[in-house]
Amino acid sequence: MPMFSRDNIYPLLFDPMYRQVCWGGNRLAAVLNRTLPDDEGYYGEAWDICDRPGAESIVSNGPLAGTSIHQLAAEGNTEFTGESLNGTLHRFPVLVKIIDTAARTSLQVHPNNTIAAKIGNGAEPKTEMWYVMKAEKNAQVMVGLTPVATRPRFNETAGTQQVEEQVMHYNAIPGDAYFINAGSVHCAGAGCLLLEIQENSNTSYRIYDWETRDFDGSLRPLHLEQALECVNYIDRFPARITGASNKALNNRKYALVNKCPTFSVDEMRLVCDWPDTTRFSRSAHLLTAIDNTLEIHTPSFEPVMVPPGRTALLPACLGEYLLRCSGSIPTTAIRTILL
Repeated sequence: MPMFSRDNIYPLLFDPMYRQVCWGGNRLAAVLNRTLPDDEGYYGEAWDICDRPGAESIVSNGPLAGTSIHQLAAEGNTEFTGESLNGTLHRFPVLVKIIDTAARTSLQVHPNNTIAAKIGNGAEPKTEMWYVMKAEKNAQVMVGLTPVATRPRFNETAGTQQVEEQVMHYNAIPGDAYFINAGSVHCAGAGCLLLEIQENSNTSYRIYDWETRDFDGSLRPLHLEQALECVNYIDRFPARITGASNKALNNRKYALVNKCPTFSVDEMRLVCDWPDTTRFSRSAHLLTAIDNTLEIHTPSFEPVMVPPGRTALLPACLGEYLLRCSGSIPTTAIRTILL
């Protein structure tokens, strides 16, 4: 198996891992042209960058094909992931997903560091962001408490559909993003195709599940005791980051997430070449193509083509690279930088 070294570093693509869920749809295949494990449908999650026990992303391109992200992170340490994580890294700290909802997900919440430690039993903190790639007409997302929501009323209605009245509703509009801090109540409505950038965690607590039946016909359990420990009743800052509406004839970068201690996220609106580097951030970069194929050029490796909905990982030691719109077609990309 190839080993990590500065001599064989380039933009890495990975084999996606797919998860069937009762609210999943078919747009991973129908919209993003992905080949799914079978045609049974309900593939609601694609784990495109993941370093979890039993679910480690495998490189699919170049000399490092077949190598796991966990092996690269362990061998490369700060040169792979970034200097800020020296001595603290056990696994790659960010997970990248594509979410496809044919029905509503559960109304849920994630813990912060303090609450996760208090709950124990393997609970992990989780902050995330959503970027709306596609959405059907009238699709919605629910994120955060309404200005008039109260702890007593929320606790009283948790586990019932009435709890929905305490949560903010937004129309799902392509190009909008949502910062979902730990403790923020949220739900993705039916008809959404979302890019999710999150802390490396799989801890979610259900507050209500709309009487949705699992594959075996049973109702999925709620986690009210843990969930109500997690809910942040103080944070009422709107989660929505409105997408850019201008049609500029030059490259533009828009900050989406800049108040998260784990990652920052920018939207790149590209109409021509964009030179960039990992040197200043001294961190790995993740580049997700949204609407068209993105080309990534580096001095010592052939161009890497990133199809819409896919994510490339650029190791921290890569240095200079160039983003190019394939076929000169204006392209939107999401750049995530580890902090």
